[in-house]
Amino acid sequence: MTQAYIGLGSNLASPARQLWHALHALAALPGSRLLGSSSFYASKPMGPQDQPDYVNAVALLDTHLAPLALLDALQGIEQRQGRVRLRRWGERTLDLDLLLYGQEPIEHPRLQVPHPGLKEREFVIVPLLELTPELVLPDRQPLAALAPRAQTLARVAAPL
Repeated sequence: MTQAYIGLGSNLASPARQLWHALHALAALPGSRLLGSSSFYASKPMGPQDQPDYVNAVALLDTHLAPLALLDALQGIEQRQGRVRLRRWGERTLDLDLLLYGQEPIEHPRLQVPHPGLKEREFVIVPLLELTPELVLPDRQPLAALAPRAQTLARVAAPL
């Protein structure tokens, strides 16, 4: 089994509920077990500013799925929850990103791991730190070293 960290984000159609449904879908993936998830956090959009704020979280999976099979499964969850790609970094019902796959760096036309924006995105760093404060990235950098760059994000209540 490999531990994989998944970034979750949504800013449409009840974003916190979208993340909640995505966590349930992740828990149901074949050959995988959801080990935990962070709190939900509010963040400003990275891309066009004429869209609603996001709700973000990070989930930790133990999985037998190979990286590309996991990516396909994540994209399937996005599609089932109504994801439509209208514009780069635009609004979405659900975005699932494979952030880390064990300590394995992956360079593939469809997948780059660690996720290329991981170190620059507080909406990834903060939930990752909450979930696994002792995490060391594949380049041997402790995640905690990125904490000074991360600002405090507001937590969002998860739906019941």
